[in-house]
Amino acid sequence: MIINVSGRTDIVAYYMDWFVNRWDEGYFDVRNPFNPKLVSRIFVSDIDMIVFCTKNPLPLLDVIHLFSIPIQLQVTITGYFDDIEPNVPNKRKVIECIKELSSYLGKENVCVRYDPILLNSKYNVDYHIRAFHKLCTMLNGYVSKMIVSFVDDYKNVRNNHLDYHNPSNEEHIMIKDAFEKSAADNKLNLVSCMEKEYAIGNTQDCCVSIKYAFDRTGKLYKEWKARDCQCVSMVDVGAYNSCLHGCKYCYANYDSKQIALNYKAHDVHSSLLIGHLSFDDQIKIRKQ
Repeated sequence: MIINVSGRTDIVAYYMDWFVNRWDEGYFDVRNPFNPKLVSRIFVSDIDMIVFCTKNPLPLLDVIHLFSIPIQLQVTITGYFDDIEPNVPNKRKVIECIKELSSYLGKENVCVRYDPILLNSKYNVDYHIRAFHKLCTMLNGYVSKMIVSFVDDYKNVRNNHLDYHNPSNEEHIMIKDAFEKSAADNKLNLVSCMEKEYAIGNTQDCCVSIKYAFDRTGKLYKEWKARDCQCVSMVDVGAYNSCLHGCKYCYANYDSKQIALNYKAHDVHSSLLIGHLSFDDQIKIRKQ
């Protein structure tokens, strides 16, 4: 299997010691978010590739060498300030870290997500065009792919009373043309994530394609049906409402009280990311 670390929370930023402990112990336990008493047990020996997704890759610098299987690194960098991303680290430091990790992993295995694109009077079309172009220029030679998408109208996002609007046809075209030019000028492959109406870039590629996974592992995986995209099927080892970044557009971490409780319940020595196993938990070994 391929594990996603993680779309539900930022394990790299806040729980990397736990991840290394579990890797050394040889297995992870992951609670089913829709059936909390059902726990999937994932053995390290069954993992073919890791996809690290983070806004803060710095904790990887000291431990990346511990993982002897293929890795794809996806780092989210946007142009927002702390009104939207209150706890995200300094982005210049993040970019320098990407460059260092790229020299270890190879640029073909490093992607940056400019995601999501949120449009309002402050973060308007011109702002995003300038921010994206600057980012592409800084990443030239260190990253293979830029992944973009527009903010989604999830219920959890609406609860944050976020000020934004969907792109008009004109705004979409302006962003599309400018982003594609910036990516091309800097020899970056540009793809959209989960975008049908507002697609940008190479529509034949995606974040983690079946071809990319096959090239890295020699194995043929199915599409990730749960996401309705072209990406390869992955298993997320994270937990919702456990990330401390506090990004206003996040659909996965939306309850500040629960986030605080979950973070307090984290034990670096537990097999679960949050809390511990209970006597009535049903553990099932997951192979794929």
